[in-house]
Amino acid sequence: MTSSALLADLRAGVRVREESVVAEWAGIVEWAAGNVVTGSTEAGAVGAATIRDGFVDTGLPIAGEGAPLVSEFALMELIAVLGRSPDGGRVYVGRVLECAWRLPQVYASVVAGRLAPWRAERIAEATRPLCPEAAAFVDRQLFNATGVGWAQLERLIAEAVIRFDPERYEAERQAASDHRYVEVGAPDTNGLVSIDGLLDAADGADLDDAISRRATLLGRLGNEASLDVRRSQALGDLARNDLTLDLGTDGAPARRAVLNVHITDATLVGANPVGRWDQTPVSAEQIREWLAQPGMSVTVRPVLDLAGHAPVTAYEIPDRHRQQVELRDHTCRFPYCTRAAMRCDLDHATPHRRGGPTCPCNLVPLCRRHHRAKTHSQWRYQVTKIGTYLWRSPSGFRFEVSYRGTHAVEHSDEGDDPEPGVYRQQPATR
Repeated sequence: MTSSALLADLRAGVRVREESVVAEWAGIVEWAAGNVVTGSTEAGAVGAATIRDGFVDTGLPIAGEGAPLVSEFALMELIAVLGRSPDGGRVYVGRVLECAWRLPQVYASVVAGRLAPWRAERIAEATRPLCPEAAAFVDRQLFNATGVGWAQLERLIAEAVIRFDPERYEAERQAASDHRYVEVGAPDTNGLVSIDGLLDAADGADLDDAISRRATLLGRLGNEASLDVRRSQALGDLARNDLTLDLGTDGAPARRAVLNVHITDATLVGANPVGRWDQTPVSAEQIREWLAQPGMSVTVRPVLDLAGHAPVTAYEIPDRHRQQVELRDHTCRFPYCTRAAMRCDLDHATPHRRGGPTCPCNLVPLCRRHHRAKTHSQWRYQVTKIGTYLWRSPSGFRFEVSYRGTHAVEHSDEGDDPEPGVYRQQPATR
């Protein structure tokens, strides 16, 4: 059997396995609908008690608020039939019910085969603690986003809590702040120590900025050590406040740290509680605390048009282009890769030497590993529209990658595939 045929069989096996899981999910949902326990509960009690078949049965809340309470005894039987452990089975069934009752669009995507069940389970695990309004918000945002990365999901959950349960968010934020620390370990046999810490984000940005400036100055003064070593030396210099290293600064004060946040006018007046630091959602209250810090500078930049075009003739990529691509694509655009775009190379989809412009519409974030695969193997892609990429593997399998995630695409006419060594891009539209 050829490698291509073997891969095709494996791919077919994945489909069969996922179809089997989807059928199991449908059975669990039908079972749950027939084993709901209702009845009065005492104040402070968890679940509901009722008489079933002559016995007192208890309804268990195995999914989030709004999902049905299911029979404790019936659940034991279901878990045994599924061949799962009592604890693991309860968690698994709870995730299925979380999707079916509180995340209907996610559940519909699973049933339609657009979303792998294991991904839906991860989403359900994250949404279970949320209030119904927050869970519904996440469900709406994930419509068609069948390949959402886990970092993106965490940001979405955080935004949902800020929007719909601000008191909980603020309490959790304050509790987390109480666990800030800095620890310096014991010296090892080489005379080195490890430093570990948890800081306020703005304090961390200030510290990183100060270390970077001093490490750069050390290099200008003739220190030939690597940047990492100079950064470690700079931290020691900062601790000792060694003023001799201020030579060449002409006594100018240190540059203030700049905190880049994205907010709307609604955030400023309190109508929208969510701002962003880069891609991370933060509350308006957190932003106000940062702005109250002495020496804090605020940079106001215009909102970027993520579909805008501003080609330059040089091969080198301007910072504004990189920022636009990172905000548009978020992660490496290789199938199923989740490495953050800010840690990726930017590939010219149509090579610069073949006339491809240095423009966001022709720049694609690829992590170093997948950049090498595209350059030195038979992996190929084409840009079908801005933000959407069609890949072909060496054996001819195709994958579409977009903000919705990665989708395996059935084979079609060869003319529709990216050919090895050929890069084709449809005309960009705004």
